[in-house]
Amino acid sequence: MPSRVCATAVKIARMDSVYDLYQRGCRLLDHGDHQAAIVPLSKARDLEPDKASIREALGRALFHARRYEGAAEEFQAVAAKTPTNDYALFCLGRAMQLLGRHREACKPLALACSLRPERADYRLYRDRARRNAELA
Repeated sequence: MPSRVCATAVKIARMDSVYDLYQRGCRLLDHGDHQAAIVPLSKARDLEPDKASIREALGRALFHARRYEGAAEEFQAVAAKTPTNDYALFCLGRAMQLLGRHREACKPLALACSLRPERADYRLYRDRARRNAELA
């Protein structure tokens, strides 16, 4: 029985640390310290790779730090887990655009637009990706 109690205590401590890492990263992100936010959010992601909220926050930090390849990976993971997450799809498309991968940006941006047709910004970037894909 003591091993069960010990295992439970370890799991609770691990969850607390993941939550603390996530909160610390979000505070840094909210204060515009995107590069610093990457560190605790990456650690939280490594501990809980299936948590969409952690991966989305990390994607935002990477995007704002101009690390678009990493941002695209995080937003792709979120979109794969929750395919109706219009924000993750939009951010994935934007990261692809900024990497110069306009053809690849078209699909997630079109999906984001179909999920949230009222978003003029989604339509703007979708149309821009389509034009740039045709030119390439």
